[in-house]
Amino acid sequence: MLTLTAADVMTKDVAMIRGSATVKEAVDLMKARDWRALIVDRRHEQDAYGIVTESDIVYKVIAYGKDPNKVRIYEIMTKPCIVVNPSLGLEYVARLFADHHLRRAPVISGELLGIISLTDILAGSSSLEKPHSILLEQELQDEIRKARLVCADKGINSPECAAAWDVVEEIQAEISHQRAMKPLKTAFEEYCEEYPEAEEARLYDV
Repeated sequence: MLTLTAADVMTKDVAMIRGSATVKEAVDLMKARDWRALIVDRRHEQDAYGIVTESDIVYKVIAYGKDPNKVRIYEIMTKPCIVVNPSLGLEYVARLFADHHLRRAPVISGELLGIISLTDILAGSSSLEKPHSILLEQELQDEIRKARLVCADKGINSPECAAAWDVVEEIQAEISHQRAMKPLKTAFEEYCEEYPEAEEARLYDV
C-alpha cells in the first residue's frame, strides 16, 4: 500500500506575509481567501520561517482590545515554526503534530510549497490506520489523565468515575481493534491495581 506523504494531503493555496506587516493586513488577507494561518517570510536566507494564525490574532490582539493597525505580525507570530518536509510520511507528520501539539505547519523544501493542518492529516489518514491510531493514542492519554482527576475529585465509587473509565476503555478498544491485538492490561485494570475498590464500583447490572 502506498504511503501518503505531507505533499499528498497539504493545501497548496497558502500565503506568505512579512513580519513587519500589520495585523490588519493579515486579517484582510485571511478574510479574502478564507485562510486560517499565514506563513511569515524570512528576512534573509539563514533566518527561520514564522507562522501567524487566527488564534494568535484573537487571543493576542482582539482579546486585549489592541488596534490591529498598530500591532505588527512579528509581535504575535510563532518563530521559528516547525517546518514539514514534503516527502515526510503522514504517520510521522501525525507524530510530530502530537508531540508538539501543533494544529498546522508549513510544508517547505527550499521554498514554501503549502501548509498542512490537523484536518488534512485526519482526512488523509482515513485510508491509513497508523496516523489515525497515533492521534487516538494522544486522545487516550488525555482521557486517562481526565479519568484519574475525576476519580480523585468525585470519589472512586462515583458514577462520574465509572463513566470516565468507560470513555477510556472505548478509545482503548478502538486502538486494539486497529492494531488487531488486545493490550496486556487495560488502563482501568492498571488503575484498579492502585485502587482495588474502583473495580467493585463498576460491577453494575447490565
